[in-house]
Amino acid sequence: MITYLKLRWLLNVWLLCCAFLIVLPSILCAEDWPQAQGSNRDNKSTETELLDKWPKEGPTLLWTFRHSGVGYSGPAVVSDRIYIMGGRNSRAELLSIDAASGRLIWSKPVNKKIFDFEGNSWGAGPRATPTVAGEMIYALAGDGELAAFNVEGELRWQVNMVRDLGGSISIVDAGEPETYGWGYCWSPLVDDNKVICVPGGDRGMIAALDRETGEVIWRSENLTDDATYSSPIKATVDGVDLYIVMTQGGIAGIAAVDGELLWNYKRDRPYSDVVIPTPVYHDQHVYASVGSAGCDLIRLVKQDERSFDVTQVYFSRNMKNDLGGFVLHNGHIYGSSSRRGWVCQTFSSGELEWYSKRVTDSLGEGSVAYADGHLYLYAEREADVALIEAFPEGYEEKGRFELPEESQMRAPSGKNWTHPVIAGGKLYLRDQELLFCYDIK
Repeated sequence: MITYLKLRWLLNVWLLCCAFLIVLPSILCAEDWPQAQGSNRDNKSTETELLDKWPKEGPTLLWTFRHSGVGYSGPAVVSDRIYIMGGRNSRAELLSIDAASGRLIWSKPVNKKIFDFEGNSWGAGPRATPTVAGEMIYALAGDGELAAFNVEGELRWQVNMVRDLGGSISIVDAGEPETYGWGYCWSPLVDDNKVICVPGGDRGMIAALDRETGEVIWRSENLTDDATYSSPIKATVDGVDLYIVMTQGGIAGIAAVDGELLWNYKRDRPYSDVVIPTPVYHDQHVYASVGSAGCDLIRLVKQDERSFDVTQVYFSRNMKNDLGGFVLHNGHIYGSSSRRGWVCQTFSSGELEWYSKRVTDSLGEGSVAYADGHLYLYAEREADVALIEAFPEGYEEKGRFELPEESQMRAPSGKNWTHPVIAGGKLYLRDQELLFCYDIK
């Protein structure tokens, strides 16, 4: 026989379970954005139950943080914390910000002097996005200073790409300063016990550092190209774990276990401009697009554990992505292309499905992210943001708004180059010292 007290206890348990089930969907749908271009470095979030249409004035602005400093570093968002880099107090700093309120929790110096050089009209400050792994944050400054902090802001170790690792950057279209080019821009990749870096240079283009100590585990001794500005990605190809990196001459694959060069795709013509966009890997294929050089799709076929055959599937000028990145969704590539505006391209063939110089009336080229069936477009010139639902047959715009204020610290030739970030039901947009947080749940 059930007593009154036991009945009350069962009722309380039932009410608690009901409350949990109400809250559970929002917990399950929330997702972190712990590094550049999201969890998988593909500009995609798996969050759901986001707004599928924006009101006329845009989604609700929750807060604006006005002290990010100069630079193009994107926010890394993990749980209730945001980590972002900026040029402040004449140096590069790593900042920790409360995601709920936009309040600065702490800031720590990464180097002693902000990276800049004579004639630089594009903007000083860090370009790399911090990478968060467990209780650690890895932050890279333009001069190659890589610092590892814990989430409380305590420095654990520091390594310089040039001074300590003999690194150098491709100076295509930069000229000066020699060795540094436009400065280090790639974002660190954390994989198991390793931090994967791209110092470039004769000792090995790629370096794997111990994530706890910063000590070198291996260098890619058979790949000694200068560093580019593109971030490395990890892929598993026919059971082999490897890192895919962009070189000035093409694309290469490095064994994750020891840094051995597994394959090296060299284009007929090396890239004539700076190499910035991150490649995409899917189903034994690698897609890359670099500015006016167009795009390439290559196929990888494993011969054994130490070698792959590389075949060019196509070369095309249907996508000429400068630095805004692109998204692979349902067999199609979406992104902005120089002089074409926003583009939909078939991944497998390179054929152009559609392009528009502008999305409806005014949205120019820019960066892109994907979540919950929609593309988030951030125009690099107009500071407009658009939500579109895109298909191979076309697209439907679901809302647009303009940032409420403009940076007062942007360099003369600088633009809104920081990619949009979607995490925890929020949309983050940066314009130099300004970081905006919008509610899109």
